[in-house]
Amino acid sequence: MAQPPILSWEGLGLQQGGGWLFGGPDSPTASGGLDLHIGPRDRLALIGRNGAGKTTLLKLIGNEIEADRGKRSIQPGVKVVMLEQEPDVAKYDTLMDYALAGKDAPEQYEVEAIAGQLGIDMTRNAKSASGGERRRAAIARALAMEPDLLLLDEPTNHLDLGAIDWLESWLNRFNGAFVVISHDRTFLTRLTNATLWLDRGNLRRREIGFGGYEAWEEQVYAEEARAAEKLDARLKLENHWLQRGVTARRKRNMGRLEKLHEMRAQRAAMLSPQGTAKMAVVADDTKTKSVITAEHVTKSFGDRTIIKDFNLRIQRQDRIGIVGANGAGKTTLLKMLTGELEPDSGTVTLAKTLNGVMIDQQRSLLSDEKRMRDILAEGGDWVDVRGVRKHVQAYLKDFLFDPSLVDARVGTLSGGERSRLLLAREFARTSNLLVLDEPTNDLDLETLDMLQEVIADYDGTVLIVSHDRDFLDRTVTITLGLDGSGTVDVIAGGYADWEAKRKKPAGSAKEAKKAAAPTPPPPPQKKTKLSYKDQRDYDLLPGRIEELEAAIIADEEALADPDLYASDPAKFAKLSKALEDKRTEKDAAEERWLALAEEVEALDG
Repeated sequence: MAQPPILSWEGLGLQQGGGWLFGGPDSPTASGGLDLHIGPRDRLALIGRNGAGKTTLLKLIGNEIEADRGKRSIQPGVKVVMLEQEPDVAKYDTLMDYALAGKDAPEQYEVEAIAGQLGIDMTRNAKSASGGERRRAAIARALAMEPDLLLLDEPTNHLDLGAIDWLESWLNRFNGAFVVISHDRTFLTRLTNATLWLDRGNLRRREIGFGGYEAWEEQVYAEEARAAEKLDARLKLENHWLQRGVTARRKRNMGRLEKLHEMRAQRAAMLSPQGTAKMAVVADDTKTKSVITAEHVTKSFGDRTIIKDFNLRIQRQDRIGIVGANGAGKTTLLKMLTGELEPDSGTVTLAKTLNGVMIDQQRSLLSDEKRMRDILAEGGDWVDVRGVRKHVQAYLKDFLFDPSLVDARVGTLSGGERSRLLLAREFARTSNLLVLDEPTNDLDLETLDMLQEVIADYDGTVLIVSHDRDFLDRTVTITLGLDGSGTVDVIAGGYADWEAKRKKPAGSAKEAKKAAAPTPPPPPQKKTKLSYKDQRDYDLLPGRIEELEAAIIADEEALADPDLYASDPAKFAKLSKALEDKRTEKDAAEERWLALAEEVEALDG
């Protein structure tokens, strides 16, 4: 760190629930706890699974709670300001009253200036304000306080795309430091220059922005797996599959992205230059797959037209993303597409067999006193998962819960864990239409990966309203972009594709028409079987991996002889080199076989 830190924690430890949340006696640091140093221009991403203690650590940095051990140091005059996940505004009459409360309140004119740029009326009644209005008011208050260190806990939750863009721009110009917890990959990648990883009670730091985090995570797990090879067989096996599981997830996601691009290309060929479905000329076999058909749909409220002459045919397995600023009409469009709201003119036709499930993150529906098995299995041991019976503990594991927590009370779960439990409950229901309204709020990155996998494997149709740009880019085949004028852009692709269309400079009408017409993609060459070499590798590699594992164990046992180095240093060096070569070969063989297994799965599917 080039400059001295403005805030430090040394030997930080905190107990929770009878044990150490982090910084316990097993901490690897010399101080026996967490060590943390924040420089004056640090842009830190704070990463960790739900329940790891990220928000708690942020509050300890902000001196809002007391630690059980450790020393906190801060330079004189440094102002630390925290933007909480859930700002408590209900006890105030107006949002401005909330913003100006407290002994360190900002100046009103500063709040008004920032609120104006965010588009929030600070005279709004605080008790009836929406989640987005409360979040904007909290941001206006925090930024107006002119902090030296800004602590941001899920700052993009409840914000629309315009507000997120504004906040990103402000933070890019900010002269101080910030630490941010967020599930928004795009936000983190654009803003951070270093990463704090809170993992199993320990804190790691690396001078890379979030864009390099996943590669770092995989590297750490791989190193742990190698170290565990020297331990007992059970631990070795667990760590081996931990590392392999991380790699497998990455490869599965890459495979799903390739499939998603193919689906987008197919849908691009079915869209007209104006971005609406070619409904008049669709072949009969396509019509039978249609689940929702919107024709010349228009909807107004008072003098304002929300949706104007909208046309789209949604097919089975389409993944539809709906984006736009707050108030642009996203919810209105979603309600019309699901039959909840009638258009003023035009028609929306839903397939008679449509059976939908709405997932809107209403965590309040989960009673604190209920156990997890009560939520999923009505108190029993088995849960019906889309018609298939599954043990409740195995199902909890699918959603990244420790199966032993099956009898844990909902009230003991974090906000993110509650969201994950709600997803588990709703995804178990038999359906052919999923409607997800801001599903990514309060989810950690691992849960987002899991949610992407569930959506990709879902056999029905999915409608998603979200401001999470990266999530949309990884999941949807068609984006419906609303600009507030009544026009709905229909784009084959994700958020990035819609953003590129909006930023494209306007040329002549002839050029615009030519640019709008999609280039028909070449028909994909469907692979029907593995090549001879690939099939041979697929058949023989498992045996070779077993041979290498046995050889590695034999070499490790030989190297474990305490007298070997003293009696024969040349043999010790030769064995060490051979061991490293075998480990490298085994890792490469596992990667190769895993890639081939993915191909086999795709061919069988």
